[in-house]
Amino acid sequence: MRIFAGKWAGVSLVSPGRRVRPTAESLRVSIMDWLAEDLEGARVLDLFAGTGALGLEALSRGARSVDFVESGPEALHSLKANRAKLRVTKKTRLFKKEVFTFLEGVEPWAYDLALADPPYTTRAGEKLARLWLSQPFSTILLVEHLREVTLPPGGVRRVFEDSAITTYRRRKKNEGD
Repeated sequence: MRIFAGKWAGVSLVSPGRRVRPTAESLRVSIMDWLAEDLEGARVLDLFAGTGALGLEALSRGARSVDFVESGPEALHSLKANRAKLRVTKKTRLFKKEVFTFLEGVEPWAYDLALADPPYTTRAGEKLARLWLSQPFSTILLVEHLREVTLPPGGVRRVFEDSAITTYRRRKKNEGD
């Protein structure tokens, strides 16, 4: 697993092993290409962060900062190692918390972009989308999930092999009025 583009293109990342399913490299490249116009200077939230590959790729491509939320011990070990390897501890924060507990304390519109790769074996993606639709904590929410799963309406769905990505976008009420 490696960073594909930007400042750290080609740098290998530490992986936690088989118990954690990171976003496939080809899917991560597609995600970042889809979001290219939204990355420059963005405040990014990486939920269910795992190794941090999504957030670190965003940072490599111009995001201003990334907050990682992860609670799994193996993933946390890799995430800490990857932050140290890229020397980004000043541009990133790590929250060792369960995602929904963390989100209880997040102000509306606190982030420009939220990236989520929840475990495929749970309904966390659906729960996250419903929470965001009722209380947006970011302008954009991107959720990775199994292609057989359909998230709540309002997002743009893209299918990629066994996975799907659903992206929700919303402007603050006072923007564009």
